[in-house]
Amino acid sequence: MGGARAVLDRLTAAQNEHDLEGMLACFHDDYRSEQPLFPSRSFQGIDQVRANWSALLAAIPDFRAEVLRSAADGDTVFLEVRWTGTKADGTPLEERGVLIAGVRDDRISWGRLYIDELQPEGADIDATVRRMAGTQDS
Repeated sequence: MGGARAVLDRLTAAQNEHDLEGMLACFHDDYRSEQPLFPSRSFQGIDQVRANWSALLAAIPDFRAEVLRSAADGDTVFLEVRWTGTKADGTPLEERGVLIAGVRDDRISWGRLYIDELQPEGADIDATVRRMAGTQDS
């Protein structure tokens, strides 16, 4: 996994070092971010990347990014990630998911994030299938 994966490795290292400028150096100025499960969270531009990560790193001093698995297909990299830390209110951060990124000229030009907070409690698989099928009890 040559160049494209190396860019994401640099990003992960900068995240773990809390190096905002190092992180920003991994993105194109016109970076496009999509969150297909949460369309209203989509944005374009490095200024929003700066705003997002400035706020997160300031509020989560022990933020840590971990790549669980990865694959590359040309200039596209697929990462399964785990983000952890302690939020400003003292509660734990535990996010997991998949990030797909497109790399152009050794920087990330677009990203599709399928990442959200872990929900250790909630509906089990049977209830979830009933909800999906529209057969849940009233």
